[in-house]
Amino acid sequence: MIKIKKIKKLKKLYKITFFEPLAYKDWDEARDNIYVCEDTLVKFMLTREKVLTEMEFEHLLSFDYFAQGKALALYFISFKPRTSSEVKKYLLEHHVQSSQVEAIIDYLRKNNLINDQAYIESYIRGKIRAANAGPYQILQKLRMKGLESQLIEQLLAQVFDEERQIDVAVKLAEKIVRQKANRLTLQQLKQKVTQSLTTKGFSYNISAIALETLELEADEENELELLYDELEKTARKYSRRYEGYELKQRITQALARKGFDFGSISSAIRDYDFEEE
Repeated sequence: MIKIKKIKKLKKLYKITFFEPLAYKDWDEARDNIYVCEDTLVKFMLTREKVLTEMEFEHLLSFDYFAQGKALALYFISFKPRTSSEVKKYLLEHHVQSSQVEAIIDYLRKNNLINDQAYIESYIRGKIRAANAGPYQILQKLRMKGLESQLIEQLLAQVFDEERQIDVAVKLAEKIVRQKANRLTLQQLKQKVTQSLTTKGFSYNISAIALETLELEADEENELELLYDELEKTARKYSRRYEGYELKQRITQALARKGFDFGSISSAIRDYDFEEE
């Protein structure tokens, strides 16, 4: 039999002291006290001098492990929505018994305090509103939160269909054009838009549709200025090591790699005064 000697209220828990040290299967050594939450105190009507059987004590500990783990989980999800995997990881990191973790997760699910499907849907809709991510990026981000790929893909197909993908991709593409148009040629700009959209998680097909929707046109005056600026920098760089025909070839290749067309490059090189270099 186990007899309670004293109960002391602490900040969050109650310290229960026994008359005699006792051993329990999950403990490393015998103890003469335990710490329980208020729910446990009330449920088992714990008072000074109360006597518990070994079975009652085991039930008490099991209930208290669950109650304290549940309180920890509720604290964790109080700040923002969490996935079941995130809650499980948090509880295990805080040394909640794995057998209790599953019970706590089940309790939270049954009371709709965690809901992976609702979490995924909310996350996808948030990304659509923000217009800053495509389906593949969303899939990867949600996988990192421990969510099932099959469920993510199913909800992506429902919530983020092709029409919405194109809308978001066009908004992203428009933003890129506003930021980069004056600094890039038409070809460079198209490459930048396509690269950025695929990096953000859109398929090449959706990226191509978005790019086509913009109907971009070249600003010849701006492109010519960009070409001559780049020619100036490239000529300074290569004239230290090359001259004559080889210098012009090196410059042509460098400018072509940057997205300038050969016709414009040839014309600019013909007009450029290499004697100044």
